[in-house]
Amino acid sequence: MLRRLHHEQPEGFAFTPDNQKWAEAQITKYPEGRQASAIIPLLWRAQEQEGWLTRPAIESVAEMLGMAYIRALEVATFYFMFQLQPTGSIAHVQICGTTSCMICGAEDLIAVCRDKISSKPHALSEDGKFSWEEVECLGACTNAPMAQIGKDYYEDLTAEKLGDLIDALAKGEVPQVGPQNGRFASEPLGGATTLTEYTNASIKMNASAQLAHDIGDTVKRIDGTEVPLVAPWTDQAGTRGA
Repeated sequence: MLRRLHHEQPEGFAFTPDNQKWAEAQITKYPEGRQASAIIPLLWRAQEQEGWLTRPAIESVAEMLGMAYIRALEVATFYFMFQLQPTGSIAHVQICGTTSCMICGAEDLIAVCRDKISSKPHALSEDGKFSWEEVECLGACTNAPMAQIGKDYYEDLTAEKLGDLIDALAKGEVPQVGPQNGRFASEPLGGATTLTEYTNASIKMNASAQLAHDIGDTVKRIDGTEVPLVAPWTDQAGTRGA
């Protein structure tokens, strides 16, 4: 499929100060002369910051890495994870449409997106707050059907539940991520049947959902202040990995 940059582009791009520090740290993972290896994480952070990948962002990242612009453009247009058109100001909803999710009701979730967001994927809702698309397998087959909204997974969805999630996000609320039917993780619906001796009733959320809860906003654009910058590969004391 031929992918082109959006016809409307912002005047410029700049990483936030914290994202700039993050990007510079990523570049140090690679030997001198191999900085171009950081192209995907830097383009991804630019998208996380802006919501979509703009031409000025691609040009800026190419300049940071000493790459020809066309080389960075090749990467951006090749990988479908990069959004080359504006996305919703609140959230971009990605519905998994592969086998397990399709069998379990993904088409119903897509119908909700068509009704509440836009009749066509990659188009903004009338208020500009939401956009959506169908994507390939997101790897949460046991919890089908599911969607990725922002950075996190919302699993075990129904059409009604997805509609409620979109309404909550539109109001500025931050819904709890993870399974939406009371499951802890991906155990059988009737409860765990093995390793039950390790079950801890005081733990209410799985590790991924708990981290999202602790960060506090799963659809917020990334500005680099969410978590401390950690770059253990820069440790020259011989203690890396200790």
